[in-house]
Amino acid sequence: MSRYDAAIMWFRRDLRIYDNAALYAALKSARRVYCVFVYDTQILSALERKADRRVEFIWQSVQALAQELAAHGGQLVAVHEDARFAIPRLAALWGVDAVFANHDYEPAALDRDSVVADALQRAVQPVAFLTRKDQVIFEKDEVMTLSGTPFSVFTPYKNAWLKKLTAYDIKAYPVERYLQQCAKPPGRWPTLALSDLGFEATGIQTLGIAGGMQEAQRLFTDFEQRMVHYQERRDYPAVKGPSYLSVHLRFGTVSIRQLVASAQRACQKKANIGAATWLSELIWRDFYFMILHHHPRVVGQSFKVDYESIQWPNEQKLFKAWCEGRTGYPIVDAAMRQLNQTGYMHNRLRMIAASFLVKDLLVDWRWGERYFATHLNDFDLAANNGGWQWAASTGCDAQPYFRIFNPITQSQKFDAEGIFIRKYVPELAACDRKTIHAPWLMSSIEQAASGLVIGRDYPAPVVDHARARLQALALFKAARAASD
Repeated sequence: MSRYDAAIMWFRRDLRIYDNAALYAALKSARRVYCVFVYDTQILSALERKADRRVEFIWQSVQALAQELAAHGGQLVAVHEDARFAIPRLAALWGVDAVFANHDYEPAALDRDSVVADALQRAVQPVAFLTRKDQVIFEKDEVMTLSGTPFSVFTPYKNAWLKKLTAYDIKAYPVERYLQQCAKPPGRWPTLALSDLGFEATGIQTLGIAGGMQEAQRLFTDFEQRMVHYQERRDYPAVKGPSYLSVHLRFGTVSIRQLVASAQRACQKKANIGAATWLSELIWRDFYFMILHHHPRVVGQSFKVDYESIQWPNEQKLFKAWCEGRTGYPIVDAAMRQLNQTGYMHNRLRMIAASFLVKDLLVDWRWGERYFATHLNDFDLAANNGGWQWAASTGCDAQPYFRIFNPITQSQKFDAEGIFIRKYVPELAACDRKTIHAPWLMSSIEQAASGLVIGRDYPAPVVDHARARLQALALFKAARAASD
């Protein structure tokens, strides 16, 4: 017998019907389940651009989710409101007994959920607010040190994570058995167009990006065939090495349990370094969620408090050149132009671009973090913050402050032929494989032969790497000395 007569399933970062923890709990617990997605005005109104690829991705994914639910006799009600008021309003309108949702971990989301839970509890007929773990394998306090404290170094966390993992942790929720509990709520609920939300189409399909569960499964099926080569290919931006699933993980059109289970199977069948490396990347994701939970101060502050006092020069002109891909360092410029044009940046390039901003241009890591947050399709607060603090040497288990990427050698190593650079910095197309990584070193005769004049057709380097490296080291040493 069902515990509740009617319940709401509130979809958020979990835009799929399969292997969905909260949806499974709702369907198991209620005779009728009404499905809701809120285009939260609190979030959307803060976005700077009205042609936002992420909004279009979400909108496509919501449309796909609505079709899947309709095929099973249900309906997805999408509203454009402040979620803090929309969920209690719909709960009262439909007379439900409970609202189900999956856990969220970001501070703003936790505040929102607290307001919703309080409003539901204060209703004339109190409504339960029930949440489940779905975005991660292990959360909060589930993986701790032997002394019961949070990990701050990845490798021991990973070892403890792997030791704790069981088949139960990655078992899929059999949602399909209970989809008949999905119901259509009373009233008319029209489909919202992208323009109804105040946003414009960005044409993400022309970039090879599409929302929805089916697209996520297509990408995953393709990657499963390439997983064995992940370790050897993942660092080369001109090679098809990554899974390209990050945006689908961000919005939950794919299940983290499915991905980890696949990697585990591949690791167990034979020595699969590619699968093991990819599994480590998925564990990094859990690690950063854990760090955000235990140390919410990292949102806006350095994890390593000693480095909070660094006096960054923060030259606006240099930051602008970095944002626009005009630094004069081809690999950095290609990375930034890829981000600006597509909303995607290869992971190796994220490290290179971040290191360059902080340790060559001497700009506060928070500036770069905010820029990525605005432009990345797969922006995730925990991972973005963790990645930037890693590159800036201010975070947990970050690279040492004295380890500074050389943009030229990074370029030579990971884009040796200059294929990626030529794609996004076409003005360097005539350069050969040797000169393309540092074109300012070409003689005037070589520049003329290439039809490329540095300073006219492509910028000269905005800083000297060797000199900037010494300045960065001095900044970190000064901060360390001040904290002693």
